[in-house]
Amino acid sequence: MIVDRLSAMSVNVLARKADLTVRLAACAADIAAAQALRYRVFYEELAARPDEAARLARRDEDCFDPLCDHLLVVRPQRDDTDPDHVTVNDGTLVGTYRLLRQDVAEAGPGFYTQDEFDIAPLIERHAHLRFLELGRSCVLAPYRTRPVVELLWQGIWNYVRGHRLDVMIGCASLEGTDPEIHAAALSFLARHCAAEGEWRVRAHDHRRIAMDRLTGKDLDPRLAMKSLPPLIKGYLRLGARIGDGAVVDAQFNTIDVLIVLPVGAIDRRYFSHFGQPEGAGASAVDVEGGDGREVEKV
Repeated sequence: MIVDRLSAMSVNVLARKADLTVRLAACAADIAAAQALRYRVFYEELAARPDEAARLARRDEDCFDPLCDHLLVVRPQRDDTDPDHVTVNDGTLVGTYRLLRQDVAEAGPGFYTQDEFDIAPLIERHAHLRFLELGRSCVLAPYRTRPVVELLWQGIWNYVRGHRLDVMIGCASLEGTDPEIHAAALSFLARHCAAEGEWRVRAHDHRRIAMDRLTGKDLDPRLAMKSLPPLIKGYLRLGARIGDGAVVDAQFNTIDVLIVLPVGAIDRRYFSHFGQPEGAGASAVDVEGGDGREVEKV
């Protein structure tokens, strides 16, 4: 049985770098491990508020989990110095991402993101494209570095190419629920990174908070960019744009912004790392676009 599981893991490997492997969950135990890691980061480190069932199980889980593919970042060595480490058959789990394809979402409860942002018109405007929702991004603190973020993106990119997907969407998060603490970051995203035209998406009015919170002279773009979480910086480097308005998520103790990333907007510089989309027939979008400006749900 273990041999069969390891064989499935090998088939599901999407990227490797140094001693880290990115692969898809191969069994129910892998998904349970991802949920345990999410609980540790979201509820114990980032002060999200678990309900009674989550607290007793020590897992972050919902109705979307059985429908999604789960990306796992695995370190082969067991970390015996960390009493709370989460293990899978091939090592220690240090990160995870949840992936929900449009065809799967539409056959079930829809996209998770729709609860905060009105993405239905966006999808209707691009009915010829295939969407992928990215969510529940979660990496242990010692591994929240640019090389690990790039490894995650290598895995996601290979998944996108394999399934011939065209657009990535999802909620990305700033820690805490006070928008004034993130006034500079939110203002920067609103002014310099907004999704426009046919890609514009607005937060639901009953949940929406304004993002542009500073006057022009009070905003230092360089410092604002520096204050962004690594995953949001990673999205922006690839060419992502940001939805109109943010949402406070009291349960997860976050302020969420919407990421919109058409495959065709990915800066050509990154194809040297991730591979050309036309090589795998991944995209129906013209590869032109994306200005490469430097300007999660975690």
